[in-house]
Order: sequence, then C-alpha cells, then structure tokens
Amino acid sequence: MPDTVVAPISLRCKVCGGDIVNDYLAGVCTCANCGNKWSIEDLIPDYAQYSRILSSFNKASDTLSGATTVAATNEAKLLYKVAASECGKINDAVSADLLKLCNEGQAKAADLGIYIKGKDLYNKASYEAAIRELSTLPGYKDSDEIIRQCRAKLDEERIKGIPWAVIFSLVVPAILAIILKEKAGLPIFVVIPIFLAFSAGLGYVLYRGGVASIIIKVISFLCATPLLIFIVLAYFFHLGTVPSVIIAIALPIVCFVVFAMLTEKNK
Repeated sequence: MPDTVVAPISLRCKVCGGDIVNDYLAGVCTCANCGNKWSIEDLIPDYAQYSRILSSFNKASDTLSGATTVAATNEAKLLYKVAASECGKINDAVSADLLKLCNEGQAKAADLGIYIKGKDLYNKASYEAAIRELSTLPGYKDSDEIIRQCRAKLDEERIKGIPWAVIFSLVVPAILAIILKEKAGLPIFVVIPIFLAFSAGLGYVLYRGGVASIIIKVISFLCATPLLIFIVLAYFFHLGTVPSVIIAIALPIVCFVVFAMLTEKNK
C-alpha cells in the first residue's frame, strides 16, 4: 500500500490525553505521545457511517499502489473523488481528515498518471513528448533522469540526421536560386550567397527538428523529383525554361497516375 498521509488530529488518547493520529488504511489509531494503539472502529463514535467513504478510499489506495497504466490511475482518481463527495455529506472532524486524504490521493494519482504516460512515451521513442509530460513533475521518481536520457537520445538522432538535413535543406533554396537567375535575371554571384544563406537556415531548422522540420521535409521531398528533371532538361539538354518546368511538373504526376491505374487494374 502507498504511504499513509498523516491526518489532522481529531481525538485524544484515552491513556495520556495525547494527540491521536488516524491511519485509515490500517484501521488503527495511534497516540503520538505514548504510542498506544486502538482500532479506529473502537475509538471513533458512529464509525459505521464512514463505511462507504472508507470502502472507496481503500479501493482507491489499493488501485493506486498497483497502478501500471494511466487507466488505473484514472480509476483511482475517480474512486478518491467519490469518497471525497461522500465526506461532504457528513461534515465532521473525521470526514474532514478523510477529505484531505482523498484530495491528496487524487493529486498522487494525477502525478503517477503523468509519470506513466511520460515513461511510456520514452519507451516508444517519442522523446520530445516524453519531455513535455515529465517536465511537469520535477523530482518525481526518476523523471529527471528520464528527461536527461530523452535529451541525449534527441541529440543522437540530430547528429545521425545531419546528412539528411543537408540534403533536404538544398532542394527549396535550389528552386529559389533557379527562379532568381532565370526569371529575375540576378547574376550568379548574387544568387549563390542567397542560396547558401537560405540552405544554412533550413539546415538549422531541420537539425533542431519539430513541426517546421517535418513541413520542410515534405515540401523538399515533393519538389526534389521535379527539380532534378528540370535541371537535366534545362542545363544538360538546354531545353527552354518554360517547357522544362512544364515537363518537370507534369512527368511525375503522369507517372503517378499511370502507376496507380496499373496497381488498381492488377487488383
């Protein structure tokens, strides 16, 4: 079972008159002064009226102590909420003790749910998402260590992805350079610095990762084939700019449509 939270004092010791601490999970009252113990049922008047609260509270505590999934923590949180709702119907010192424990239990269940979700994201290699989840729980269990490992994994992935980042960072700037040279008429010594600066910026975004890098990769992937076709037609076969652009755009589309039709026909 999870550690019992010390509840506020609601009774006095029969022997020395010291403060009594109620352990509702164990069902025991303990004197903080002399250490004598009694059953809560024997010491608290009308103990039976708390049976529904304690039933939900104990079930919630057992569920939370063995929780390994987010669903289990949500179940525990709901049971604590039910018990807390029942406390409001009695409204005395004991129910106030139990209400505090129920509220603390809900908070524990919420924290454990976030931790389990974050650890699951880490195991699935969703490192950025895991960092976002676990960053809300500084110092909780080994969340700080998992965050450190996530950042180390992200750094490893970025280093491995540098060659691809360089490749993807060239496509869109190359298209811009061609437009500036062929349509705007800028000299090559002006176009090249623009191309290099644009490529460096995109390369950094790709290296850092995130949504922006995904968008750049998709655009670069879609533009790569038409760009290569255009370069071959315009600069190797010296075809005009406009015909080269039309063929470079139309040829991949035609090939895709033909491939799709053949695949559908084979089915």
